[in-house]
Amino acid sequence: MRWVSLPSPVGDLGVAADEQGIRYVRFDGPPEDVATVDIGDADGPLTAARDQLAEYFAGERTDFTLPLSDRGGSRFERAVWDQIAAIGYGDTRTYGSIAAAVGQPEAAQAVGIACNRNPLPLVVPCHRVVGAGGKLVGFGGGLDRKRRLLDLEARVRLNRGEFW
Repeated sequence: MRWVSLPSPVGDLGVAADEQGIRYVRFDGPPEDVATVDIGDADGPLTAARDQLAEYFAGERTDFTLPLSDRGGSRFERAVWDQIAAIGYGDTRTYGSIAAAVGQPEAAQAVGIACNRNPLPLVVPCHRVVGAGGKLVGFGGGLDRKRRLLDLEARVRLNRGEFW
């Protein structure tokens, strides 16, 4: 597995790829105990991730088309991640609505745990999952980042006239 550190408006991101594609996206950079490659020496999925993340933060990209590695996870977690991946740019869904969508309407807290275990935040946009009534709760990258990401997407949609 190859790791790179990518600067972003929400802090350094650690991005890892294996032979299949992107395996992890991490806030606060790569883990301290892994070797990283210089992005100039990277190729394939890592350079695609760099380019697509830069476009996302510039407001030019609303979805990702990266090759993804097997994410692992339980059947429930994969079902939750699939629901999260379907949330449109600038939209939000509640933990409870995702729990209902995966057939476990009483499992909102378990949805939160699955969000926290999402190995691909931003790409699988768990920042778009909010508490009941739209309350900003529970985000592995911190609530400040969650707010900034949702604000970015709202500004882009507003600038495009999508709310009118």
